[in-house]
Amino acid sequence: MEAQETAPAVLAPEIRAWAQRVEEVAAGLPVSDAADGFAPRRLAARMLSDALAQEFTLPAPEGVSIRDLALAGGDEGVRRARWFRSASARGPQPTMLWCHGGGFSGGTIEEIRNDRTSAALALASGVQIFSLEYRLAPEHPFPAPVDDAVEALRDLRARCIELEVAPDRLGIGGNSAGATIAATAARRLCGEGEQVHHQALEVLPAALYPYGDSATRYGRGFGLDDVADLADVYRGGAPLTEASPLDAPDLSGLPPALLLVAEFDPLRDSALAYADRLREVDVPTTVHLGAGHVHGSPGLTARWQGARDWQHAFATELALAYRA
Repeated sequence: MEAQETAPAVLAPEIRAWAQRVEEVAAGLPVSDAADGFAPRRLAARMLSDALAQEFTLPAPEGVSIRDLALAGGDEGVRRARWFRSASARGPQPTMLWCHGGGFSGGTIEEIRNDRTSAALALASGVQIFSLEYRLAPEHPFPAPVDDAVEALRDLRARCIELEVAPDRLGIGGNSAGATIAATAARRLCGEGEQVHHQALEVLPAALYPYGDSATRYGRGFGLDDVADLADVYRGGAPLTEASPLDAPDLSGLPPALLLVAEFDPLRDSALAYADRLREVDVPTTVHLGAGHVHGSPGLTARWQGARDWQHAFATELALAYRA
């Protein structure tokens, strides 16, 4: 699938206002350089994300139960997780393990945007969400985050009675870097004979390198200028056939997939190519192409109807995918 374009990208005024606020808020944050390591940059990124979410992302809706817990992780570890569930839900529920975004080396389940969008998605879709605090690169490059997702999903299945998980409707999903982790975890689980009900991949980096015309056209100035460097940090020298979803030699037998793709995203063409490869091996695949969106704009639900439309489409498709 290809997105056809005959004119330069025209961004909605709400996206331009958000981009301006990114610059203004970032200018007031502490400056860090490569010698500082990743911890100061993670803190600055979270401060930026939270400040913007307060302005641009709708608050979590009423009627959602939010609870912190621990799930199994890779290397026999334990990972923090946050559980989002409709307060009116009773009994076993369709369930999605969720991997947050953050460029492989950042992000957390505690970011305000993650909280708000996960709560809204859980309530609107009727699918309970367990958002996972997976390990981050460069301290923990591939396959550590994938190991965490694989073991967390297995833990959810093992604790299905305690956590009211419907074991036959247990899937995985993620945003941005988290979508790469989710797609790779789904492939590993299915390759080992385990059932995964569905995979939801939002603004997926399907290739861990610049891919297609979109990588050139939107590689700078559209909110994702350093994506190639971040992907290299995550990959840590691992073979592309293992770490990069688009380069996997065999995608047969994977669960049905939903890909949400932003029109003006450097990652767009790799995600569309991944959808094509899934269809080639008869994996049921749905693509939602967000017209006018950039990589980060689906979170602008407090300011932009386009972001609310994206959120509605996501919830609607998720409800369909997980219905009994």
